[in-house]
Amino acid sequence: MNVLEILKEDYHRFPKNQTYSLYAEDVYFKDPMNEFNGVRRYKLMIKFIETFFLNPKMDLHDIRREGDTIKMEWTLNWNTPVPWKPRISIPGWSTLGINSDGLIISHVDYWKCSRLDVVKQHFSSSKSS
Repeated sequence: MNVLEILKEDYHRFPKNQTYSLYAEDVYFKDPMNEFNGVRRYKLMIKFIETFFLNPKMDLHDIRREGDTIKMEWTLNWNTPVPWKPRISIPGWSTLGINSDGLIISHVDYWKCSRLDVVKQHFSSSKSS
């Protein structure tokens, strides 16, 4: 199975049973909330999502490989564990760098909304567009 197929399956069952063997030991990760190196830290971040968020779901809209780069478009959704349990939605995209061994050496996420927009979703009864 190729890396694109594995990533599709990972996103389908996210955050459970992710294929961490796809990532280089010193993988660089960045999103609007985090920046770090190392697959161990990446695993901890995914475990946090699995433990803290309610009903997390990652919808993968597009995935393609262009040379040594994988580009993905997705939407991350979850319910926040506060009494009113708002459903939060973050649309975004990722670029993943691949080394000559076929391992992911960088994973950079971009959001199509601001961090403030995400906070506002916790207090709004309507979905943001």
